Amino acid sequence: MFRKAAVATLAAFALLVPAAPAGTGAQPTIALPDEFRPEGIASGVGSSFYVGSIPQGSVFRGSYRTGEGELLVPPHPGRNHIGVKVDRRFGHLFVAGGASKGIYVYDSRDGSDVASFSIPDAGFVNDVVLTRDAAYFTDSQVQRLYRVPIAKDGTLGELQLVPITGDFQYTPGFNANGIEALPGGDTLIVVQSGLGKLFAVDAATGASREIALDVPVTNGDGLLLRGRTLFVVQNSDNRVAVLKLCHGHARVQRYLTSPDLDVPTTLAPFKQFVYAVNARFDRPDDSEADVVRLKPF
Repeated sequence: MFRKAAVATLAAFALLVPAAPAGTGAQPTIALPDEFRPEGIASGVGSSFYVGSIPQGSVFRGSYRTGEGELLVPPHPGRNHIGVKVDRRFGHLFVAGGASKGIYVYDSRDGSDVASFSIPDAGFVNDVVLTRDAAYFTDSQVQRLYRVPIAKDGTLGELQLVPITGDFQYTPGFNANGIEALPGGDTLIVVQSGLGKLFAVDAATGASREIALDVPVTNGDGLLLRGRTLFVVQNSDNRVAVLKLCHGHARVQRYLTSPDLDVPTTLAPFKQFVYAVNARFDRPDDSEADVVRLKPF
């Protein structure tokens, strides 16, 4: 009986996969627990990564190098986990709460609760980006951002509401989704999923201006900025648009695709690769979940 219980526990929480191909030090695909229903991914210290579970309110921590991992944050009934980001300075894991109308902060080392912010009038708290002094969250249904101040010693301040004004106008359906920050953190970049538009948003005031695009990034989801290269996950299109930003406009240079992509939602970097989460939103009865390695250059 003891051996059976031990095997079941290992199967549920520790996922072992074959070693990475020689020379890459990174797994091509990494399995997540069955019925996990992932959405957000974030890179941590070293080769670690974190993925949140939408229905469970849990977080899986794994290794890009080995593919091994386990549940770091246990299930929290009533919480949804969507976008995630790690503040490596203080060991905080910030999580957008989606339809559970909250923001959750965990210890990225032991998974314990650090803070939570309830937002009763929120719509869908979708994604998060970190700057040197705050965490910013999008709401896909209410035209505003949420700001959690971060003091120099890592102390978290009270939740602030930042109304979005200017060019960015919400329409029926999903609006603000993925979010990134330009160097310095004064300007944020937000994608409007339904229309495939990008906006530059003043982090302090919420004033927005549209970024001119040569091709819409419809179904835009998670964003990842590297220098002046912006990666936009196009979830139901099963691809990642690679854009070059320049003086208020952006041009699509190419698309990252893979037969392993299955409704990807968010991206995180590791070495010369990016890893995408397969959410499989179009296959609700599929219990499998994984993350997929893509080579962007």
